[in-house]
Amino acid sequence: MRRMAICLLAVGAGAMGVAGAAIAPARAQAGSSAVQLSQGVAPPTVAATQEPRADGSGASASALSAPSPEGASASPSYGFDACATPSQRAMNAWAKSPYRSIGVYIGGVNRACAQPNLTTAWVGAQVAAGWQLIPTYVGLQSPTSGCTSCAKLRVAKATAQGEEAAEDAVADAQSVGMGQGTPIYFDMEGYARTASSTRATLAFLEAWTRKLHGLGYVSGVYSSSASGIADLESRLGSGYPEPDDIWIADWNGRADTEEAFLPSYAWAPHRRLHQYRGGHNETYGGVTINIDNDYVDGAAFGNATAPPPLSVSRVTASGATVSVTVACGWSPETSCPGQILLRTHILVPVQGARRTGLTRSVRVGVGRRAFHLVGGHSHAFRVALNARGRSLLRARRRMRAQLLVAIPGARVARRISLTSLR
Repeated sequence: MRRMAICLLAVGAGAMGVAGAAIAPARAQAGSSAVQLSQGVAPPTVAATQEPRADGSGASASALSAPSPEGASASPSYGFDACATPSQRAMNAWAKSPYRSIGVYIGGVNRACAQPNLTTAWVGAQVAAGWQLIPTYVGLQSPTSGCTSCAKLRVAKATAQGEEAAEDAVADAQSVGMGQGTPIYFDMEGYARTASSTRATLAFLEAWTRKLHGLGYVSGVYSSSASGIADLESRLGSGYPEPDDIWIADWNGRADTEEAFLPSYAWAPHRRLHQYRGGHNETYGGVTINIDNDYVDGAAFGNATAPPPLSVSRVTASGATVSVTVACGWSPETSCPGQILLRTHILVPVQGARRTGLTRSVRVGVGRRAFHLVGGHSHAFRVALNARGRSLLRARRRMRAQLLVAIPGARVARRISLTSLR
């Protein structure tokens, strides 16, 4: 995640990238890769930093029954995280972004940034505006954590310290209006997987999960795919009390929740989050924030819906030209190609009819243009009638038509009326 005490998380990666921990995980360069939506959207191009992965298999089993998440994600959405909770002004500006989820650092001894904006009023305002929040707690780290400045858990006290962390996290959540049923994700930054550190870390996270359940909260864990998530996966089917949801830090550039080493039935359905890109600046509504990218298909506080893949607005016609604003709701930085078509109906004779003068209505194209957007952005386009369209408009003086905007997997149609200016 990002800047724990120094460098912490940003909605997650072995060191959550932007937001909350003080750890910078070791990462292998993956070069340029494509961000690809799980629904099969065209791939984007982003520079990805990929954490090494672990291999393993097993069967999922949780030893404890957990409370139902108050804000279980109704559908996947894009998320982001910043070290400090954004101001209300910034959140208003980012309503224009493709994001609908935001990680917030509610507490923890290793939390890096002060959170003056994180209040009960702020939480209520975001949920009312349609955001879902990912409460994150940056507590004691594994004994072999790569964060030299972070406070670490003690092997002999791991269980007691895990319980204490859960109690403190619940108090922090309640202080900003997040009651029972809320998921809280423990930010366990990347660490070296030695026998001793794995035992201690798993004992700590077991106590975290048990105590949260006892207090009526949902247990989540954020960690690197190469350490914390790999250790949790290794205990599947053993009776170990797994967290309800996991947040996988793996900067592979893919906006999905698929991990080769995780069985498809583990933390499924809708119990995974994935931080797929590390820290970088993005700007919406004139406000720039340094964030990490996340794909959210798990428990969160509040209910959000993913932005529509395609939206059309500001449709106007002037003479032989139509203007339209097109917005692509795909993942940020995704290549979003499409076409805008203008179509109308004409009457043509019925071939081979016994009676003369019989006609039928046929739809014909009267205008077309291709476009190329970037996911999360919009643009105004003008489409001119072609020669056939101009001829029909001159003859009719007023012509009804259909505006069709299409991208792979989505299309939007609008009825329009064109009037000749002559």
